[in-house]
Amino acid sequence: MTTQQGPQRRGRSTTGPRTLAEELRARPDDALAALLRSRPDLLNPVPGDLTQLSARLSSRASALRALERLDRFTLQVAEALATTPDGTSVTTVRFLLTGPAKVKPHPGATPLTPADRSAVAAALPRAIATLRDRALLWGPDNGLRLVLAVREALAPTAANPGRTGLGPTLADATAGTSPARLQQLLASAGRPATADPVTAVAALTELLTDRTRCAALLDTAPEPALRLLDRLVWGPPTGTVPDAARPVTAEDAQSPVEWLLARGLLLPTSPGSVVLPRELALHLRGGRTHRTVEPVQPEPAPAAAPRDPQAVDGAAAGQAHTAVKTVEELLDGWGLTPPLTLRAGGLGVRDLKRAAQALETTEQQAAFWLELAYTAGLLAPDGEVDERWAPTPGYDTWLQLDTAERWSVLATAWLAATRVPALAGSPDGKGKARAALGPELDRTLAPAVRRAALALLAELPPGTPATAEDLLPTLRWQRPLRGGPTGQDGRELRDDLTAWTLDEAELLGVTGRGALAAPARALLTAEADPAEVLAPLLPQPLDHVILQPDLTAIAPGPLLTPLAHALALCADIESKGGATVYRFTPASVRRALDAGRTAADLRAFLEQHSRTPVPQPLAYLIDDVARRHGILRVGAASSYLRCDDPSLLNEVLADRRSADLRLRLLAPTVLASQAAPDVLLAALRTMGYAPAAESAEGDVLITRPDSHRTPPRTAPAPVPDGPPTPDDTLLAAAIKAIRAGDRAATAARREPTPDPLRLPRTAAAETLAALQTAVLLGERMWIGYLNAEGIASQRIIDPVKVEGGFVTAFDHHADELRTFALHRITGVAELQE
Repeated sequence: MTTQQGPQRRGRSTTGPRTLAEELRARPDDALAALLRSRPDLLNPVPGDLTQLSARLSSRASALRALERLDRFTLQVAEALATTPDGTSVTTVRFLLTGPAKVKPHPGATPLTPADRSAVAAALPRAIATLRDRALLWGPDNGLRLVLAVREALAPTAANPGRTGLGPTLADATAGTSPARLQQLLASAGRPATADPVTAVAALTELLTDRTRCAALLDTAPEPALRLLDRLVWGPPTGTVPDAARPVTAEDAQSPVEWLLARGLLLPTSPGSVVLPRELALHLRGGRTHRTVEPVQPEPAPAAAPRDPQAVDGAAAGQAHTAVKTVEELLDGWGLTPPLTLRAGGLGVRDLKRAAQALETTEQQAAFWLELAYTAGLLAPDGEVDERWAPTPGYDTWLQLDTAERWSVLATAWLAATRVPALAGSPDGKGKARAALGPELDRTLAPAVRRAALALLAELPPGTPATAEDLLPTLRWQRPLRGGPTGQDGRELRDDLTAWTLDEAELLGVTGRGALAAPARALLTAEADPAEVLAPLLPQPLDHVILQPDLTAIAPGPLLTPLAHALALCADIESKGGATVYRFTPASVRRALDAGRTAADLRAFLEQHSRTPVPQPLAYLIDDVARRHGILRVGAASSYLRCDDPSLLNEVLADRRSADLRLRLLAPTVLASQAAPDVLLAALRTMGYAPAAESAEGDVLITRPDSHRTPPRTAPAPVPDGPPTPDDTLLAAAIKAIRAGDRAATAARREPTPDPLRLPRTAAAETLAALQTAVLLGERMWIGYLNAEGIASQRIIDPVKVEGGFVTAFDHHADELRTFALHRITGVAELQE
C-alpha cells in the first residue's frame, strides 16, 4: 500500500517523546500500518485519533494479547524492563540479561561464554525494535518506558513472581511499614538514621543496590542464613515463617530467619510469610533477571537419518490416495445409512464404533476422518426432526474432482481447522466423554501450532523426519506464552497438539515416513498448486482386475472410479491395501441383479475388465443366481407372492421360518401375506430365496439404494483466534481517518476552549458569517458537526460555497469534497496560521 509520511522528527531529542501518543504521531504511515497489522484488535472500532489509539494500546486485554505473540528472548527483554523503573537504558537491560562481566554469576545460573554475551548483544536491538513496533515500549534508548499495562502484567510481585522468579522491590515490600520499624532496620543494617520514611526506604534500597556494601553485610551473615537466601534466590521468593511481622532487632535475633528479618534482607508480607526483596535477589544472582537467557531460537535436531526425498514423496502420495478413498468410502456408507445426531450435538459412541469397523481402523482414526470430512464441508447434519449426519451436496461436487484436487480440498481444510479430533472421547470439565463431531472439540490454538510445526519440518533438509520432541523446544521458544491450558499430566495443550499434528499429517499424506512431502510444501508456501505437485506422484488408476477361480477379483492398484463403483455393486470388498480383494457371493450378485443388471451384462463387464478369462465357478454363480432371481414376485396386497412354479410356493408355505409372514394360498401360483412388501422381500432373502419386486402392471421393479443428502451446507468456520488481520485497503482507510482525527484534535486554535476535545460552540448567525468570510478569504476552519445519527465529530474544512442552508467544503478528515448541513454545525473556530 502507498503510505503518506507522518510528521518526522528532525533530530533525536535528548528527552524523547513525552507521551506514547506523541511517539505514535512521529511514526510514518507504514509504521502505523505495521502496528495495526500486528495488533488488529486496535481497529475495532477505528480510533478517532492517536490519543485514542494510545489509550487502547494501554488496555490490559490488548497488551496481554500482544505479549502472547512474542518470542522467548523478546519476552525476556520485556520482563527485564519490568523489573526496573521507567527510563531504563538499553545498556542496563543488557546487563540484567547477562550480568556485568566482572561480577561473579550465581552457581545456579546457566554460565555465559563470551559468545553467549555477544549473541545477547546482537539480538537485543531486534527485541527492542519488536517491542517498539508493537507499541509495548516507547521512549529513547536511554529512557525506555514500558506501556503501563505491560508493566502491570510483567512486574514481579510476592504473589506472582512471574517467569523471573523475583519478588517486589524493597519500597513496595515495606509499604505500610511504620517509620519506627524502618529506623530499626537501618540501625540493624549498620546505617545511620534518616529524617523520614521516604529517605529511610531510599537508604535501605541504596544499601542493597551497592554491591560492595551489600556484600560486606552478607559477609557478616551466619551460614544458615545464607543457605536460606540461596533457596529463595531463583524463586519463588516467598517463604512461610511463624509470626513474621514481629519487629526483630539485631540484638534480639536468635535464628537465621530473625537475623535476616532484623536487617531487612527478608521482609514480612503477612503475619505468616516473608519475601526476598528484588534488589537483594538481583545482587545474589550476579545482576541477572533470568537463570537462562535464550537470545537465539533453538533449531530442531532430529535424531533420525534423512530419507530419500523421492521415497518420502511416494509414501505420502500413496497415503494421500488412501485418505481420499477412505473419506469416499465413509461418506458413501453414511449416504445409505446416515447415523443419528446426538441431542447435544455430535455422534454417538456406537455409531463411531460402527464407522471404525467399516473402515477397519481404530475409533480415534475414524474420528479423524469424520472430523476431516466435516471440516471440509462434505458432511453435516441434515436439519430434519430426527436429525442425522449425511453427506452434503458439496460431496457430490467433490467426487467429480480428480484425486489430487480432492486431496487438496481435504488438506487445505485440515490446515486451517480449529477442530481437534484427538479430543474425541476425552473427559470434559464434568467428566463426561466428548463426542466426535461434537461442539466441544474446537481449540483456537490448533491452526497456529499445526502450521508452525509443519513450517519447522519445511525448514529441515528434504527427506528429514522429526518427532514432536524434536520440534517442541523451538515451538516453545517462538511463543512461550501460547502453550494453552495444562492437562492433568502436566503437559501443555501445545505439546499434545504438536504430537497430534504429526500423526494426522502422516494419515493425510502431508508427510511421508515422518518427513514433509513436496505437495505439503506447496500447500504451506502457496507458491504452487498442491494438486499439480501431487498429481504426478499418485499411482495411475487401473482399468482392469484379475479374476481368480476362488470367486475373488484382485485389483493390483487403484481402479478408475467408474470401474471401482461398478465392481463394488456386484462384489464385496474383502481386504484393502496395496491390492484390493473383491469377493463374489450370491448376495452381491443378487445386489447387481436388483439394480437392473442381467447375467449377460455381468459376464460382459467382467470379460471386458479382467486380464484373465472369467473362471467357470464365477460364471456358474452368476447363472445360478440369475436363474433363480425373479421367479418369486412380491407385490402389494398387503403384499402377495406369486410364482409360476406351484411347488416352490408350497415349499415357501411349508417353511417354518415363514410363520411370521402369515402366508395364505389364494391360488396355485399366488400366496398372500399381511406383511409389507419390503418386509416380505427381506424375509424371503433371509430364508435363501431370490425374490424380485414387481409393479402393479407385473413388471420387475429395479431398486437402487437411495443416497441421503443434506440441504446445501457450508463448511464450519474455524473459531477465530482474535480479530482477523486487516488487509491493505482497510489499513489505508483507517490510518487516513486516524490522521485526520488527530489533526482536528491537535490543531492550534486562535481561541482555544478549556477542553481541546470539546466541540466548538458558536451562535448560528456567527457560524454563518464566519463560514461566508472563510469562503471569501480562502481560510481553513475548524468545525464541530453532528451527523444524522447524532454522532459528534471534529472536522477541518476548506469552505468553497455557502448557500441553501448547506456548506460545500473540502473535508480533510475524509479527504474529499463534501456537503454539510448548516443546522448540524455546532460551531466554528479559526486555525492559527
